[in-house]
Amino acid sequence: MRFFSIIFLLFPVIVIAQTKLKPSEKDSINTLSEVIVTATKQKTTLLNIPYSVNVVTNELLQQFQFRTSPESLFGSTGIFIQKTNHGGGSPFIRGLTGNQNLLLIDGIRLNNSTTRFGPNQYFNTIDVFNIDKIEAIRGSGSVQYGSDAMGGVLQVFTKELPFSNNKILSGSIQARAVSQDMEYSGRAEMAYQTAKWVISGGLTKRNFGDLVGGDTTGRQSPSGYTEQDLDLKLKWKVNNLLEVTAFHQQVLQENVPLYHRVKIEKFNYYFFSPQQRKLSYVKFDLNGHSPLLNKISFTTSLQNSLEERTYQRNLTSNRFFEKDKVTNWGLTVDISSEFNTNWTANSGVEYYFDKVNSARTQTTPSNTNIFQRGLYPDNATSKNFSLYTLHHLKFNQFIIETGLRYNAIAMNIKDTAGSSFQLGEVTIKPSSLVGNFSLLYKLTKQYSVYGSFSTGYRVPNVDDMGTLGLVDFRYEIPAYNLKPEKSYNTEIGIRIQTKKVKSSIAYFYMHLQDLINRKQLPGQQINGFNVFIKENNQESFLHGFEYDIDWQISKRFNFFTNLAYAYGQNTTMNEPMRRIPPVNGRMLLTYQKNAFQFRIEYLSAASQTRLAQGDKSDNRIPTGGTPGWNIVNSYAGFSFKKNAVQLAFCNLFNTDYRTHGSGINGAGRNLSISFKAGF
Repeated sequence: MRFFSIIFLLFPVIVIAQTKLKPSEKDSINTLSEVIVTATKQKTTLLNIPYSVNVVTNELLQQFQFRTSPESLFGSTGIFIQKTNHGGGSPFIRGLTGNQNLLLIDGIRLNNSTTRFGPNQYFNTIDVFNIDKIEAIRGSGSVQYGSDAMGGVLQVFTKELPFSNNKILSGSIQARAVSQDMEYSGRAEMAYQTAKWVISGGLTKRNFGDLVGGDTTGRQSPSGYTEQDLDLKLKWKVNNLLEVTAFHQQVLQENVPLYHRVKIEKFNYYFFSPQQRKLSYVKFDLNGHSPLLNKISFTTSLQNSLEERTYQRNLTSNRFFEKDKVTNWGLTVDISSEFNTNWTANSGVEYYFDKVNSARTQTTPSNTNIFQRGLYPDNATSKNFSLYTLHHLKFNQFIIETGLRYNAIAMNIKDTAGSSFQLGEVTIKPSSLVGNFSLLYKLTKQYSVYGSFSTGYRVPNVDDMGTLGLVDFRYEIPAYNLKPEKSYNTEIGIRIQTKKVKSSIAYFYMHLQDLINRKQLPGQQINGFNVFIKENNQESFLHGFEYDIDWQISKRFNFFTNLAYAYGQNTTMNEPMRRIPPVNGRMLLTYQKNAFQFRIEYLSAASQTRLAQGDKSDNRIPTGGTPGWNIVNSYAGFSFKKNAVQLAFCNLFNTDYRTHGSGINGAGRNLSISFKAGF
């Protein structure tokens, strides 16, 4: 492991030295594609972004045939994927996860007032077959996108087709199978394009068998589940000034088991069934005629999430059913201004309203139902209002990004029945003002250096204040006097983009204060579990570095590598921060000739032995820490016209491994085949 770590660390120097990057370099070999990102709320290139960004393109999604949305980020620079169960997948961005990262779909918040602290499964409620692109902002995003963006922002862009002067009817079917019955998936898509209309839609059905681990693990049962997804999109070009987009997406996952509960925590069964989310929105894009109102985007959305849990502990006859439903209405307006060629801005207002319904039923051995208070207070509401302005300025070789956001929350909780821990009626109105400032200097057309400072925040939500019941391996009771968490992030970096090499290197330092943390109440237990309550009682810091290099070696060969290191310390407790990912990296060699492509991939993570006390008591983390691991994957693909075949032979050496903090091991040696046929 130490040898590979040294190679990862030295590789930037080796590549830059060997390629002799010169501003005047001219090369007849394939040019690396230029990626357009929207991290600053306007389209620009990576070379002009003054903070760290990841992009997973549709081309990569097609070629790797990732199983789920979280797993599509596996190996991405600065992002580490934890899996509590096979039906989950929680991205860690620079050591933070759960409700400390903001998830977006086409600019609409996926986070709601019950998004949980720590690892969760919400990102897996996005159908990977319907993704056009994923963008990640690391260490920034509160000014651009609002509360929760302390570690960063993950934004998913759903598939979208352009208007066409010719009438085009198209469609495709896809299928995927994985050895040892670990997966059978299928998808059908249809689309119709004209100069005024685009109508597209897709249906996905998936059956995941139990996950089979490496050489000493074998089949991990129960871990399999089923999934059905539907998406519809309509675009209408009303005239040259107005374009309307209507979209509906729904995901239904059934019989999703929480593997470690059954394997470790002595549960007879524990299922999420169903785990469901529906999103509908209508977006109006209007081109203006003045510098102040250059373009206006107005979006109204409705999102419903439903989570039902059924479980029974061993040696007990009582069965439990829990149901949490969140209805979220959203209204957003973004105004793009172009004062002159060197000064543009995005300003807007956002409003989200959440209503939470929660219930719990205990069924006795005589089949008598006892209705109880749910995990959250029933009929709790949350109003989230934001105003922001973000400015983009250019002065010769300098690019400046700066902005402010004001966010006010009004949360009402009526918790008056069913528990000795009831809150009564509580109304809180926290607010925050955050800002950012970034300066980028373009040394040449191919080199840029930057520095940035941004403040972030996360307002306490219904999950923080009102949770009552079993969460992970502890029993949690409500809290009501919480205030927003805050972050202060500083980053410096350098970017290089020539015709042969695309690279970025960054160092970051993040100070976190008023962190909401679970505190154990001494001497109190419920049903054999220790009792915890949340408090704003900790400060911490994180620092580290990341790099990635994309090197076009020749016309046929491309090499990519990255490395991420993060060090987190809880200064209040004088111990490491919880669940900090270990040093991790990736090497990927690609060979391409015409329509044929072959890849060999090496993924690696060091051991993580720097553990907080909470890590040591987490039954998902082995005693002494999570061992390091190295896995090798290979991929081959062939495409012709609108048809494609992809093969993947993963974990070639059948390595037993677990990403740090996960409740289930990764897949052992497996073979998958995917095909797509289109017209």
